[in-house]
Amino acid sequence: MKVIVIASQKGGSSKTTLTAHLAVAAELNNISPTVLIDMDPQSSLLSWWNVRENNMPALTSSDLKKLPEKIEALKKAGVKLLLIDTPPAITNAIYETIKLADLVIVPTRPSPHDLRAIGSTIDIIQKVKCPFIFVITQAKYNTHLTIQTIAALSEYGTVSPIIIHDRIDYASSMIDGKTVMETNKNGKSSQEIYKLLSFVLARIKAKKKNKKKEIL
Repeated sequence: MKVIVIASQKGGSSKTTLTAHLAVAAELNNISPTVLIDMDPQSSLLSWWNVRENNMPALTSSDLKKLPEKIEALKKAGVKLLLIDTPPAITNAIYETIKLADLVIVPTRPSPHDLRAIGSTIDIIQKVKCPFIFVITQAKYNTHLTIQTIAALSEYGTVSPIIIHDRIDYASSMIDGKTVMETNKNGKSSQEIYKLLSFVLARIKAKKKNKKKEIL
């Protein structure tokens, strides 16, 4: 089982939207079962799941103290992929959660405020020494600010080449407990999510291979 943690100090970075969409994309790609855990006190992911007609991906609960035990139980149950949504703040909970991840995704909007806020998140990830990637979200097409954001983030780590653009269908699909893949499976937003999922899974496999080489 692979564990992906989505973390960002800045609220409004599409953290929950990204978590839900990647989980649904995984299920639609036969990476099943995929499970969600909502560690955010705002419970936005839980609220989305509660109005969802489809019960896949599954969602389970856990507090920080029992999270390692919960992850081990899910692994033994045959879960293939676990995605954990975290609070939009730098807390001990995020630190302890990141320690359990195979990969951390840091969603970042192309804005000066988001760039200024990523420092604390990066500090925690680097302290834990966990692999991570940046994913640019809510981006406008062909804007200089997006290019600047890619350049700035590249100084700290890997930036996903798949950019999540600012489209209303992401938010509108979430209202009804769905995702863009379910409301418009051939749309541009759906293609973005599927490509991002492929990139994320490839990063996890690459890191696993590197660890084996280090052991040898």
